[in-house]
Amino acid sequence: MNLSIPSRRTFLRSAGVTLALPILDSLATSSVSAAQPTWNSDGVPRRMVCICNNLGLHLPYFIPEGTGRGWKPSPYLRELNAFRNQMTVFSGVSHPEVDGGHPAQKSFLTCAPHPGGNSFKNTISLDQYAADFIGRETRYPFLALCANGNDTLSWTRAGVPIPGATRPSQVFAKLFLTGNSSTIAAQIRRLRHGESIMDTVLQQARSLEKRLNGEDRAKFDEYVTSVREVEQQLVRQQEWEKKPKPHVDAKPPKDIAGQADVIGRADLMFDLTSLALQTDSTRLVTIMMEGFFIVPPIDGVEEGYHTVSHHGQNARKLKQLAIIETEHIKALRRLLGKLDQTSEQGDTLLDRTMVLYGSNMGNASSHDNRNLPVILAGGGFKHGQHLAFDQSNNYPLPNLFVSMLQRLGIETDTFASSTGTMRGLEFA
Repeated sequence: MNLSIPSRRTFLRSAGVTLALPILDSLATSSVSAAQPTWNSDGVPRRMVCICNNLGLHLPYFIPEGTGRGWKPSPYLRELNAFRNQMTVFSGVSHPEVDGGHPAQKSFLTCAPHPGGNSFKNTISLDQYAADFIGRETRYPFLALCANGNDTLSWTRAGVPIPGATRPSQVFAKLFLTGNSSTIAAQIRRLRHGESIMDTVLQQARSLEKRLNGEDRAKFDEYVTSVREVEQQLVRQQEWEKKPKPHVDAKPPKDIAGQADVIGRADLMFDLTSLALQTDSTRLVTIMMEGFFIVPPIDGVEEGYHTVSHHGQNARKLKQLAIIETEHIKALRRLLGKLDQTSEQGDTLLDRTMVLYGSNMGNASSHDNRNLPVILAGGGFKHGQHLAFDQSNNYPLPNLFVSMLQRLGIETDTFASSTGTMRGLEFA
């Protein structure tokens, strides 16, 4: 291995696998921080579902009248009235310095600034940050789903997008269908092979330590720790391969071809989310929902979803937009209903699951990324209120993410551009 090449990055190679080291100045060539495991102090499994509708919700139909606990439902929130005391509505919130219109969807769970800029580099998403701590407790550390389109809400610590699963039938198979004994044995062999490759590569990497200065040695130790965590995950996956997957009575879903049926596709992913949480197959789910120019198959809608979201206050378009967005809220209601009807050790699944529903758009018509429509349901908070903040000087939405991480049992006071926890939101 030649380390004298004029590259800013050193690569280690073994058995056909290439592993990149972090940039180390000592080798004239970003550190990776490794999270420490944690568990909930109350012994209760806590879960989190994050949903983004990238075309937003028309704010006059979303924001309720009044604040605190005495608010009156808006047209959209009337559809969620059964869950009034199990959810909190937020207005006047946004991500500081997240702008650019549609590209802001890349920052919905990362809060990374200026996503539309040429030099933009994303950061770790909320679910992946949480997975570093609680992902090891389930067969799948997380599920990244895409109900419509092919985008994602999940981003690695290095700012790399994690592709969202787009076919419900494949997600169902992953969660609940088990291969034969030879298939399982082959998978275990592949996992073991991957573990041995990492071990060999790390042995090579250790030989570099004597060439590093103090600062680079700290970077290198962080890197080694992160790779060791991957090894440990491979070991855990080997153990999961030996365990049977959970049995569910539900039939495998049939995929909906095409992108037009935004509600039908959302319902399928919501159903799978409920099953995944109910069987404790994972505790972290992200769901991206994109709108397109295609006309959705909804009575009363004659124009494309994206077209009517850019309504310019045209009454005809606003009427169609309200129909589509009302159906979106009804789909959310069905998800909350499934979670609320599932019991778990004296609680409901909704009691133990935070469901974040929102958008990167406060006003899709003007590509405004301020005043985002946000709902948090379930998860063990003192709900039933409308937390209204200044619509001219928004309150940082990342503060809500800190509160959510703490509810998962993760000891942190910061996430991205947060300034603390969400003001006015308390644990139940």
